Amino acid sequence: MSKKIYNYLSPDGITISPDYFDTPEEAHAYYETWKKRYEKQGYYSSNQGRIPLDEIDEYCYLIDADDDEEE
Repeated sequence: MSKKIYNYLSPDGITISPDYFDTPEEAHAYYETWKKRYEKQGYYSSNQGRIPLDEIDEYCYLIDADDDEEE
């Protein structure tokens, strides 16, 4: 039986980490760290234009997938 794994999608529809996480909480912790990369410039530069960091949560979202790897 497969289990769920989690990641976040950026505003450009790309996962923010090459690795998936075992829990939504782990994925969210990584997401919070990922956002800090953009604090100095104050925005995330998307293919859709600049997104202020205080609005980034409206453009990123948690996804889940089935982990079908053999154990």
